[in-house]
Amino acid sequence: MHLGGKITTQPTVPIKNRDDLSRVYTPGVARVCSAIHESPGKAFSLTIKRNTVAVITDGTAVLGLGDIGPYAAAPVMEGKAMLFKQFAGVDAFPICLDTTDTEEIIRTIKAVSPIFGGINLEDISSPRCFEIERRLVEELDIPVFHDDQHGTAVVVTAAILNALKVTGKRIGDVRVVVNGIGAAGVSICKMLLEAGVRRLVPVDKEGAIVRGGSYDHPMWQWLAEQPQVGDTGGSLRDLIGGADVFIGVSRGGVLSGEDVQRMAGDPIVFAMANPVPEIAPEQALPHAAVYATGRSDYPNQINNVLVFPGLFRGALDCRARRINEPMKLAAAQAIASVVTESELHAQYIIPSIFNEDVVAKVRRGVIEAAIASGEARRVPPDFRSEA
Repeated sequence: MHLGGKITTQPTVPIKNRDDLSRVYTPGVARVCSAIHESPGKAFSLTIKRNTVAVITDGTAVLGLGDIGPYAAAPVMEGKAMLFKQFAGVDAFPICLDTTDTEEIIRTIKAVSPIFGGINLEDISSPRCFEIERRLVEELDIPVFHDDQHGTAVVVTAAILNALKVTGKRIGDVRVVVNGIGAAGVSICKMLLEAGVRRLVPVDKEGAIVRGGSYDHPMWQWLAEQPQVGDTGGSLRDLIGGADVFIGVSRGGVLSGEDVQRMAGDPIVFAMANPVPEIAPEQALPHAAVYATGRSDYPNQINNVLVFPGLFRGALDCRARRINEPMKLAAAQAIASVVTESELHAQYIIPSIFNEDVVAKVRRGVIEAAIASGEARRVPPDFRSEA
C-alpha cells in the first residue's frame, strides 16, 4: 500500500493534440492568467484553488509517535490526503516542513497559500500549534484548521450529544471532567462550552485548572477566566467523584474501575488515549453507561475522519474566509444527527466513517452556519434554489 506513496496527480482533461496543448499551456493559458491578474478572486474558479487543501506538518507530534520529523511524518499526511479525496472529493496535498521555528512555519505557509483553498494543520506540537493557527487565521483569507485540536473537539462533541440522549441527561446539567489539557483538550473544552456545558473541570498532570487561577499557558489562562470552570483544585482522582462525563485525551491507565464507580449514576466515559486508553473496556464497561475510545477495535470510535472531509467540503463550496465556532458546532450536530433515534444505543452513539450521510450532512451544516455568520463569500447552487 505504501510503496512509492499513496497518492498521485491526474489531469482533469486529456491532451490529445497540438491544439489541446496550446490551450492548456502556452499561448492560450495567458488569457486565463491575465483574467486572474485583473481579478484575483477568479483564482477560485479558474485554478485548483477551488478544490485543493494543503495538509501541513512539521512532524513534531505524529499520531502516537511524537516528534519523528518531516520525512517520517509524510505517510500520515499522504493518508490524510487520500481520505479527503475518497470521502469528500477534496484534492489535498501533503507538505512536510523541515523546520520547527514558529515564525518560519507561519511565513512558509503564507508563502505557499495562493494555490490552496484551505490549510489543514496536522501533528504540530503544543503549545506552538496554538500560535501558528491563530496567526494564520488572522493573516490569511482562507480557512485554517488544526485538525488535532478542532477535528477531535467536533467529533467528541457529536458523541457527547448522543451519549447524553442515551443516558437521559441534559448538557447544561452535567459535570464534565476533561483530562489532558493540551492541543486537543483545550479545543474540546472550548467546544463543550459552546455546546452548552456549564460545569467543566479541566485537569492536566499538574492538577485541575481552576477558575480564578493564574497560568503561564495562555489557553489555560483563558479557561481559568471562564465562569463555567470549577474553582476546586486537586488531582483527577480527587475530582472524578460525582462527575457525569469523563473525557480523556491524555495517557493510558490513569483511571480505574473504582474511579468510574465513584462517578454520578450512568456515567459517560470517553477514554481516547492511543494505543492504550485511559481505562480499558473490561474495567470501565461494568460501571459506565456509555464507553468510547479512539480505537477501531472497540465500539464508539471517536475518529476525526468523521469531521475534516465534510467540514472542508462545505468551507470550500461556500468559499468561507475561516472556520468559526458556529461552523464547528454545526458539524458536531450534523454528525450526531446521522445516528437516528431508532439506531441510537450505548454501543452506537457515533456513525461509521463509511456512512455516506456523514459528509453530506456536515457539508450542509457547515455551509448554513457559514452563511448565517457572514463567513461565506459564495452561496452554492443547491442553496440558492432554496432561497
